[in-house]
Amino acid sequence: MKKLNCDRASERGGAGIKFLLVFLVLVVLGNAGLNYLPVAYQGASFKQEMDTAVVKALASSGRIRPLDVATATIRKASTDYDIPEDAYIDIKPVSGGVVEAHVAYSREVNMLPFGLYKHNYNFDYVARPTGYLLKQ
Repeated sequence: MKKLNCDRASERGGAGIKFLLVFLVLVVLGNAGLNYLPVAYQGASFKQEMDTAVVKALASSGRIRPLDVATATIRKASTDYDIPEDAYIDIKPVSGGVVEAHVAYSREVNMLPFGLYKHNYNFDYVARPTGYLLKQ
């Protein structure tokens, strides 16, 4: 009978290292998500507020100026959603009481721990009213 070779010392410990590597990758991805997702959510919510502001300005009537309505709404939303102070904000009338708002800013987001990699989140959006309010 042949005797089997049971000398497998070099094959031991591989599962622990694989687990450690997978755990490390998950921690890095989780950190990136925890830092990036709130910034992206604030940007998406601010886009929605901009769209609401220009439609609100279009629907304003009486002595209220549409430009003032849009400006006040967007300025309030910029503080609510933590938009940087140096953001480019341009709100202007286009034609027929239609107001257009353009906001652009850039923000650094730490993607890796300890600031090893920073991603530039660029926000650049122009809000124009659309839909049935524009039809005569």
